[in-house]
Amino acid sequence: MRNWLKDNTVLMLLSAIVFIGGYLFLRLAYRFTDSIPFTQEILLIVLGTIATILITAMLLNKQTAVELEKEQSIKFIELKTQTYQNLFDTLEEIIIDEILTNKALMKLKFHTHQLAIFASPEVLKEYRNFLDVFHERVVVDEHVSIEDSSLISQALAKLTIYIRADLVGELDAQSNHSSVQIGKQIMANIV
Repeated sequence: MRNWLKDNTVLMLLSAIVFIGGYLFLRLAYRFTDSIPFTQEILLIVLGTIATILITAMLLNKQTAVELEKEQSIKFIELKTQTYQNLFDTLEEIIIDEILTNKALMKLKFHTHQLAIFASPEVLKEYRNFLDVFHERVVVDEHVSIEDSSLISQALAKLTIYIRADLVGELDAQSNHSSVQIGKQIMANIV
């Protein structure tokens, strides 16, 4: 029953019954109410009001469903954005301050779990690539050389491209810039 209300099936069925029943009722009522003044007009008003109420209920039901879906989408994007922002803050703290402690590395591992909830598969794959580069270049020798910094920046830029596509990819598709152009610009900015 709840799915019927959600899909407006019941309301559409009731509207059809009102229209068909109303037509048949009017045909019958016109024959019997010719002698009573304004009866036909009153019947039309009553049936029109019932039909209007049913159509309005159907439209409001659909509008409510769309509004709820929109709210859920906004909340999900906000959570996703906050997760990505937290990741960048942690990476900035670790890389700039050169905090290569076990606690800092555990933070990166926890971000893996947070990303698993919200991120697209492409972001997860690229984050894994970033962690591989980070582990290979920084964690093993606990030192960030200029070459290491460059490789980490490139890996982070690639990750940023996928994060951007995950967050605003639809907007980028509508703009005059292709994802390839945006990716090239991001990669050019790391130099």
